[in-house]
Amino acid sequence: MLDVLAFGAHPDDVEMTSGGLLCRLVDAGLAVGIIDLTRGELGTRGTPEVRTKEAQAAARIMGARVRECLDMPDGAVRNTAEARIEVIRALRKYRPRLIIIPYWECEHPDHANTGRLVKESAYLAGLKKIDTGQERFRPARVIHYMTHHRFEPSFIVPIDEYFERKMEAVRAHASQFYRPDAPDEDETRISQPGFLDLLALRDRTYGAMVGAMYGEPYFMRGILRIENPFALWCRT
Repeated sequence: MLDVLAFGAHPDDVEMTSGGLLCRLVDAGLAVGIIDLTRGELGTRGTPEVRTKEAQAAARIMGARVRECLDMPDGAVRNTAEARIEVIRALRKYRPRLIIIPYWECEHPDHANTGRLVKESAYLAGLKKIDTGQERFRPARVIHYMTHHRFEPSFIVPIDEYFERKMEAVRAHASQFYRPDAPDEDETRISQPGFLDLLALRDRTYGAMVGAMYGEPYFMRGILRIENPFALWCRT
């Protein structure tokens, strides 16, 4: 069983978007896991085998207890009945109270569809008559991380003390980023020399909004129940 389970369409999605939060939760003593829906086999750089090794290395850096891949086809993640059953099985297996998933609007269809697929599966996993041979289960809360599409955050998590560890986990996916020793490799959006600096700049931007050096934005549907605003915001 896990406390927290983060889902990504591709092996490096979770690190770039919510790696800081996962490191924070691990250090708080929570059991954290990651599920990649695909192996990123359509990626311009890296083989599925290389990307799997990189993903496992990144998980170790962050302290995740579990990292699995559901082996859905890269470039063809769809919110189908079959795909929902696969996600439901994973949710019922690990029974996380919190799941972290992509925002459902994104120019990359795999990111958008992952957000929709996992959100719907989280609800359906609580229905008794969907039979997977497991006990039904529904996570207590779903939050969405930012990919390419910007949204007004519901909250921002400061990650100052976790930023370097997050970036170490990101850099574990070395096949995807700029490598001076391999200048002739095909270029992608994230393999340009300045991409990791842009990723840091985004975290700096959202961190500044909450008085931190670095931060990660998240969105959640619905209204929060807060019984003691003073205890939440005014602790010294």
